[in-house]
Amino acid sequence: MFGENGLYPILTLLLASLVIMGSPGPSTISATAMGAAYGFRRSLGYVSGLIVGTVAVLLAVAAGVVAVLLSVPHGALVLTVVSAVYILYLAFRIATAPPLARSDDQVAAPAFSGGFLLAVANPKAYVAIAAVFAGVSVFQDRRLLDTTVKIALLTGMIVAIHIVWLLVGASLSRFLQHPTVSRAVNISLAVLLVVATAFAVVG
Repeated sequence: MFGENGLYPILTLLLASLVIMGSPGPSTISATAMGAAYGFRRSLGYVSGLIVGTVAVLLAVAAGVVAVLLSVPHGALVLTVVSAVYILYLAFRIATAPPLARSDDQVAAPAFSGGFLLAVANPKAYVAIAAVFAGVSVFQDRRLLDTTVKIALLTGMIVAIHIVWLLVGASLSRFLQHPTVSRAVNISLAVLLVVATAFAVVG
């Protein structure tokens, strides 16, 4: 039923998704930065948006919508500009977030819609997901089943990858009670987010 080497294609798909989709990029870095700046609980809405948005990209890749979109004149440029503008705003929010010990719950963390917007406008997501999706065939000569299984497996990896990056950021938050340390870390993560985005766009 599987490819000629049994479970090997599935393991290859999961490993490829971990390396390519799980590497530092706008989405994963922003999940970590949110965890560090706002804590795990207050960041869940935003990260849920990242997950849903990335799954939407996965479905668009599977359906061939991305190829159509990017073939439209200036389609790729529009995505890049939207992503860049929002990420600069997000980086500002992260850099200026108050220390968790002093943060007021009235200071709202970026919401679900913000995470969703970044995910669907993230230039790395389209390239990374397309590379993983097209690069491995789980079921030979059974296209519908192959596509369904890959969507299910990659959806699970998208959830796991974002939650792990969020937990990494949230684990840093316990050390960020001191205002000076908190500000330095938040600014560093904000700069890293902008740099990761620049590499994603240029690359």
